[in-house]
Amino acid sequence: MKKRTKKVWKRTAAMALAVAMAATTVTGCGSGKSSAKLNDGSFKEVDASTLEFPLKEKATLTGTISYPANTESEPNKRTIFKRLQEKTNVEIDWTAIQADQWSDKISLEMANTKNMTDFIFSAGFSDNDLLKYAKQGVIIPLEEYIDAYMPNLQAVFEKYPEYRTMCTDTDGHIWALPWIEQLGNEKTAIQTIGNMSFINKKWLDFLNLKVPTTVDEFEQVLIAFRDHASEIQAEFGIDGSIIPMSCIVNDGDQDPSLIINGFGEGYGDADKTRHIAVTNDKEVICSATQDGYKEGIEWLHKLYEEGLIDTESFTQEWSTYVAKGKSGRYGVCFSWDVANIDNLEDWVPLPALTADTRNITPQNGSFTSGFDRGRCVVTAVAENPALVCAWLDQMYDPFQSPQNNWGTYGEDDDFDIFELSKNAEGGEMLKHAPLGDASPVEVREAESVGGPLAVLNDYYDVYVTCPDDAQYRLDWIKEYYTPDMNLDYVYPNVFMNQEDTKKLSDLQTDIEKLINANKSDWIMNGFTDDDWNQYLSELDGYGLEEYLQIFQKYLDDYYADSAK
Repeated sequence: MKKRTKKVWKRTAAMALAVAMAATTVTGCGSGKSSAKLNDGSFKEVDASTLEFPLKEKATLTGTISYPANTESEPNKRTIFKRLQEKTNVEIDWTAIQADQWSDKISLEMANTKNMTDFIFSAGFSDNDLLKYAKQGVIIPLEEYIDAYMPNLQAVFEKYPEYRTMCTDTDGHIWALPWIEQLGNEKTAIQTIGNMSFINKKWLDFLNLKVPTTVDEFEQVLIAFRDHASEIQAEFGIDGSIIPMSCIVNDGDQDPSLIINGFGEGYGDADKTRHIAVTNDKEVICSATQDGYKEGIEWLHKLYEEGLIDTESFTQEWSTYVAKGKSGRYGVCFSWDVANIDNLEDWVPLPALTADTRNITPQNGSFTSGFDRGRCVVTAVAENPALVCAWLDQMYDPFQSPQNNWGTYGEDDDFDIFELSKNAEGGEMLKHAPLGDASPVEVREAESVGGPLAVLNDYYDVYVTCPDDAQYRLDWIKEYYTPDMNLDYVYPNVFMNQEDTKKLSDLQTDIEKLINANKSDWIMNGFTDDDWNQYLSELDGYGLEEYLQIFQKYLDDYYADSAK
């Protein structure tokens, strides 16, 4: 990747005109927005002493945030934000959007400066979004604010300079504040495997079966689950039909692609949105056009025809998937953590299945652990972006970030994610409380606030303990999956220029849609060699070659820069 260079912020006449026109739509109102003039993107320096928290006089900023359905919808009622207001003397006037409506509503918010807030706390913007909004002049570059007023984030960048590189575009600008979560690294990072496969050990023991290690053994186990359904129901008091294997096809961590890694050369399809992999020769390939992928989908169709795969796997929502799992009806399922689907006691990870080979392809971008480049942006309506950035920098405090990420302590309800404790040196430390039978996802959604943050490997047992569910998941990966990760590379988190980002986004729309649609159809209905050849032809027509060439260009640049 190109090295970061300091550049003076410039705008074309057309952009300046666009900003000026947009500014005329902003009117004075409450919630801290009183100026009709948009920030032009130039660095607005202030006396750093005026940003020392708590502020001498209360200030109000505006922010937009998402919240999970069925959780607290008023952000200022969450303990984390109550404490931040006391600590900083800054009140946030929030616009809160339910998470399942976020993508539609945030697009409308970003298109109307009259309703826009000072910052978007849980933006989750793609690279294309960031560069588009930058060009439109509705978000501002942050690199100078980071250097001047964000010491916590600056400390993260100094310790791990690759994160600053990953946040910086080809012109040297940082358009968003990142989310960083380190849990392990390289092939032991917790993000290397998203859609873990799990098998019901209680059922295996009841039927005197072993955990399968090959695709043939796996198929026979599913058949045994199917053929002994009535005995399993009676033995374990299960209400509802037995489902040998359930999943949600094309749905991230619930997708079954992990179990087809052993076919062909073993690439599988770990990148379930871009469908790319990197060979040991540093070549970017489309994983969904490999012979192994074809053979794997044919095998999944065979399982489906035999009544071994849940017929609702192509349409069910997360809530339905979980409800059936909690009823104890699954023999095999897929998720980030089986505790979200059923329980820990009755399940074990299903290791890599051998077909033609034995391999696990790590997820792209996972070697630098968890990272979201577009987590939070500061908008052009912010009258005091220095204050906005200084407040957002509190999210990167080593004691604050774990709370934003997972939850907090000392709440008034029946459950806390953390207990306030001491580390070995006597300093304040957040100690994870036992989760018990509670779902990790549900508990954290009720307490955490997300947004920009950094939880580093260095923080564990100093500022926070490693969460139990993360630790056992790290142990699973190291024991069951890392030994079979035979590929040396994953596609890194590169920040492409606007032209290539837009081109890739346009190409990916059609390519991803075609791949996913055929995958679902073929698992259900099967396909012929003619169907496969037609599929390859259609992908070529959608620009697959150009798509891969763009990825390859940035991969080559990344390793060329790394070698310098």
